[in-house]
Parts: sequence; structure tokens; C-alpha cells
Amino acid sequence: MTRRFFWTALAAFALVACSPEQTKFNSIDITGADYAKGFTLTDHNNQTRSLSDFKGKVVVVFFGFTQCPDVCPTSLTELVEIKRLLGADGDKLQGVFVTVDPARDTTELLKAYMTNFDPSFVAFTPTPEQLAVVAKDYKIYYKKVEGKTPSSYSMDHSAGSYVYDTQGRLRLYTRYGMGAKALAQDVSALLKTTP
Repeated sequence: MTRRFFWTALAAFALVACSPEQTKFNSIDITGADYAKGFTLTDHNNQTRSLSDFKGKVVVVFFGFTQCPDVCPTSLTELVEIKRLLGADGDKLQGVFVTVDPARDTTELLKAYMTNFDPSFVAFTPTPEQLAVVAKDYKIYYKKVEGKTPSSYSMDHSAGSYVYDTQGRLRLYTRYGMGAKALAQDVSALLKTTP
């Protein structure tokens, strides 16, 4: 081994040893992804808002509809549990729900639905045209599934969530059913590592 190689290898080792440890998340780390950059839509209080309005909080965004029998209420219940697990930092978590059923999910219905879980959570109701644009940007699948009557249809939709850090940067994608404890650990890690 040459002396030059030895010193180069030693310097490389020192850089790795001194560099900050990469945070390991339970969710899929998508930091730097070139999609899901945010949106501006009408919320359940009939106010036009953007994701940037929630800077300073870790924001969890998911898509669903109020008549969803399982995925949506389970996801919201998990977010409530995550807030509880975070303790004093619970108020630094913002739940954001975007309906994929704007025909039935009125602002009044969404307000009641969110209040049922946590009054601080915010629901957005896009127009069908806005929904198409946002769903494409977020790589979200949604499709109307006809029921026995015209109003008894259901909606198939993607079940994962996007997580933004306190600076509004997209950081994580969580799969449905990951569990409140695992996501609470990720949110806690983002609160500690984000300036």
C-alpha cells in the first residue's frame, strides 16, 4: 500500500466517521422527489389555503372520501393516535385530507367529518378539474365504482400518505397500515432534524 493511498483512505474514513448519521425512517424516504410540491385549494371552512400555510408543522397529506368504509377512518384515527404519542409535540402535527369525491363531500360534510376526528385537521375539497391536476402531481389513483343506485357509488383510491417537514419540504411516503407508533417515530425524527 502506498503512502498516498493510505492517507487518502484515512481521510475518506474520517469524513464518513465525522459526518452526521443519516436518519433512518420507518416510512419511505422520498426527500428531493420532483412531485407532490403542494397545492392551493378550498378548505372545509371555504378558505383558499396552501400547504405552505402549515409551515412550522409536520404535515401528513392523504386522499380519500367521507363515505370510505375503512382506509380513511383508519388513517384519521391513526393520526389522532400519533398526536397523542407525540405528547407536547402533538400540536406540531397537521393532518390534511383531500377528498377524491368532490361531488358528495361538501365543505359542510368535510367540516363535520374532520371535527369527528380532530378539529385541528383540515380537509380540502377540489373541483373535479383541480382534483385531476392534484392527483396527477401526487401520483394518486382514484376511480368511481358504480353502486346499486346513482348515489351509492364508492371510490377506489390510493391509500398512502405524504409527509412534509416543518419547512414544507416533501420528505416521506407512508404506506397504509404502517401503524401509528412507526409514523409517530418518523414525525418525531423530522421535528428533531428539521431546523
